[in-house]
Amino acid sequence: MFTKQQLKALLIPLILEQVLSGFMGVADTMMVANVSEAALSAVSLVDSINVLMLNLLAALATGGVIVCSQYLGRKDVKGANDAARQVVLVAFTLSVILTLVCVIPRRAILSLIFGSIEADVMELSLSYFLITALSYPAMALQQTAAAIFRADGRAKPPMVVSAVANCVNVVGNAILIFGFDLSVTGAALATLFSRILNAAVLLILLRAPHLTLRLDHYFSIRPRWDTIKLVLRIGVPSGVENSLFQVGKLAVQSTIATLGTSAIAAQAMMTTLEYFQSIPGQAVGLGLLTVAGQCMGAGRTDETRRYTKLFCRWTEIALGVGVAVVLAAFPVVTGLSSMTPESAALTWKLLLSVSAVKMIIWVPSFALSNTLRAAGDTGFAAAVSSVSMWIFRVGLSTVLVRFFSFGLEGIWIGWCTDWLVRCVIYLLRYRTDRWTVKKVLN
Repeated sequence: MFTKQQLKALLIPLILEQVLSGFMGVADTMMVANVSEAALSAVSLVDSINVLMLNLLAALATGGVIVCSQYLGRKDVKGANDAARQVVLVAFTLSVILTLVCVIPRRAILSLIFGSIEADVMELSLSYFLITALSYPAMALQQTAAAIFRADGRAKPPMVVSAVANCVNVVGNAILIFGFDLSVTGAALATLFSRILNAAVLLILLRAPHLTLRLDHYFSIRPRWDTIKLVLRIGVPSGVENSLFQVGKLAVQSTIATLGTSAIAAQAMMTTLEYFQSIPGQAVGLGLLTVAGQCMGAGRTDETRRYTKLFCRWTEIALGVGVAVVLAAFPVVTGLSSMTPESAALTWKLLLSVSAVKMIIWVPSFALSNTLRAAGDTGFAAAVSSVSMWIFRVGLSTVLVRFFSFGLEGIWIGWCTDWLVRCVIYLLRYRTDRWTVKKVLN
């Protein structure tokens, strides 16, 4: 179904977009780290909540990609456009609700999740949380618009717009943090403005008349419950999975918070670098959602299997490049971020161990689940991810830290065990035919 040129046009912009976003994330972390460890800790704690909200909204976008891709695989352009409009409506509505839920009781939320944290960290967290929560609607529209472009095989527009918005974010951080001495408030304001810019430009571009998936007259969108139910049937399991995953990370974060500011700072840098390692592989996985979704929509299971194997090989290569780059750049990153020697040494030790494990089990743990989701087997993928995460990533790591004094090493032992369990179960599921008989569209 796809030529080499089409696959390149989908994957290369996706990888570049995700890598650039990762670079911007590292730049953000380094700039905040230069303010103080309290500032870095505050941003790390709040971002663990922000990522929960991001993943909730991204799950709807994922559902939209799958449904739109399957319609396009059937050559049903009208059905794909109807689904895209409903995804925009639902994502925006949910994002406004999430903003209100987070902004009003933000102090109570931070106290409930992280318990007793140092006073300066709490005050910085409150400021950062307020402003970044106001960006949720823009984030929802940006995620949804980018997903619609990708479902149509057009990954270049989101990549270009994201590149510009991320550069604006970094420049804004530099000006507001160092020029105006606004600390985490400056970082949050730069994030808010860049997300609004990103969303606005993508929504304008989606109005272009030459697009297969074209959206306009946004204020005229009204609920169509049959289409909304279809999108939610795919998106909700992923949303529940992502939500439980992030809630689990928050539970782990509360354990990390007991280890002190240096450990929090080391974990913040470690999670940033580990995420950056995964970015190229995750980008290939996003492309697999589109390709597998269109193949399954057209009823071509054999092609789905063939593309899955091909994408897994590409994901392994992309992951290897990400790991090598991060390991090579580690001295520069930690030097520019002004980490204490204690935090930097702990981060390096963890990064080496986790990188070795990732190269062995990460690809089956995450790439194969995209094929299952694209085929409509979202419930199984969500159940495996959620159960494994709570037992190992949360349960095992908490026990190792709180009862056996493993420190941050215990956290990452739990995370790697979670990856291993997913790897085994997804491989077994993929080798059966159960996922091939799932139906997204009637």
